Parts: sequence; structure tokens; C-alpha cells
Amino acid sequence: MALSNPAFSRNPAFRPNNPAGAATATETTGLATAEGIQSLYEAPSATSADTGRMTYEDTIVKTVLLFVVILAAAAVGWFFPPLAWIGAIVGFVLGLVNSFKRKPSPALILLYGAAQGLFIGGISAVFEQLWNGVVIQAVIATLAVFAVTLVLFANGKLRASARATKVFLVALIGYALFGVVNLVVMLFGGFGQAATGGPFGIYSMHLPWLFNIPLGVIIGVLAVILAAYSLVLDFDFIQNGVKNRAPRTMGWYGAFGLAVTLIWLYVEFLRLFAIIAGGSRD
Repeated sequence: MALSNPAFSRNPAFRPNNPAGAATATETTGLATAEGIQSLYEAPSATSADTGRMTYEDTIVKTVLLFVVILAAAAVGWFFPPLAWIGAIVGFVLGLVNSFKRKPSPALILLYGAAQGLFIGGISAVFEQLWNGVVIQAVIATLAVFAVTLVLFANGKLRASARATKVFLVALIGYALFGVVNLVVMLFGGFGQAATGGPFGIYSMHLPWLFNIPLGVIIGVLAVILAAYSLVLDFDFIQNGVKNRAPRTMGWYGAFGLAVTLIWLYVEFLRLFAIIAGGSRD
């Protein structure tokens, strides 16, 4: 996500409300003097409030605000783990509502963040009690993937493509179906903890023909790759929104998308490290 160039934003030729190269006669005359040049560089940059359009800076502010809410709620969930169930249900419902709304609702998005914060805070506390150290590992891994993906995207090394997105969507649907099957198996099937050797259902099954690696490790790595590509799609959305001068409120969708992906990525890492930690004790 390349931030807007301050030099461009200060130059009238690059302002959203002034087409490139359409400087007025006064501005052209002013450019010929040192006084005119200095006045242009001292002029404040156009912001989302000035233009009513989506900007990187405004989207970052919205994203930070959303994650402050998530972290605050996560702290509550950490000390009251049973709230994770409420957070999971409310967060799932609000996630669907926000995904299908034509116009973003800041209040609903912030409520989604609060609910998901309760969820990840609660499950993090439980995981930390069972597998000491997995939470900090998951946090560091999530931040590392986010940072690497952002840097590669900003440098043009990672880009979303139509073909890759189609593959991503097919893989995502398959992964979601697997998750539903695994949940049913854990609750009602014959692959309970005794059968699989772990608390994660099919994820806990070991593969003797592949060095006895738990299936959850392989699936977890694939899920992390999917989540990383989802980050690329999020960055691409924000970039296109800014380039196309989308309404300022669309920045909330950018923040919402990043929150959904990063929470998903964190949960995947949390489970992955728990499976690895559990296997190392066997």
C-alpha cells in the first residue's frame, strides 16, 4: 500500500480537485518566483475531510481505531474467557451483515471489532493455559506475515491477478467446507479426541506416510498462505479505492477487510502452533 507522495499532494497539479497540468495563470506565475514556490510547499495537503474522498491516511486512522477496539475487547476476553462464545456468535453475525451492506456502517464495524476482540481474547487465554507460549508466537507470526506482505505489495512484488483470485476463491470455499465437516466430526462424529489423538478433530490426525506429521500442520500452512493472499486483496482494494477517488466512508471497508483477514490469520497461527506444541510433547 504505497502512501501518497507529499510532494504530489502539495502541488496543485496533483490535487484531486485539479486535473494534472491544469494550473491557473496565477499559479503558473507564482511558480516562477521563490515566494510562489515556497507558498506551494507550505500549503497543507488535501485530506479526506477536504475532498470527501478515500485516502490512505484516513483509512489508516480508521484501521487503527478499529484495532484499538479489538485489542481493548481482547483484554476483557482474556480475563473472562467464557465471553469468547458470545463474541464468536455476535462477531459471525456482524461479519455477515457488514459484508453484505452496500454502504459501510462505522458503528457496526466497530461492534464487530469488539465482538471479535472478546473471541480472540478468550480463546487466547485458553490456548495459553493449555500450550504455554503459543499466543506470543501467533502474535509475532501474524505481524511478520502482515509486514512482509505489505512491503512486497508496496514494492510491486505481490499483486492480485484474476487467475490467482479464482484459485483463491475455490481454495477458500474448499477450506470452509473442510472446517464445517471438521466441526461436525468433533461434535458428533467418530473422530473425537480419542480417535485422532488431539483436541482439533481431523486436524489432529497424524499422517504415518508423511513422517507422522499432523494433518493440521499441513492444512494450517495452506490456510496461512490463503490468508496472506487475502491481505494482498485487501491492500489492492484500498489502493483501487484511493485511485478511483471512492467516497471517504469506504475507508471503513478497508479497515474491516484488514481486521477480518488478520483475525483469521492469527487464529490459524494459534491453532498451528498449538498442534505443533502438542505434537512435541508426545
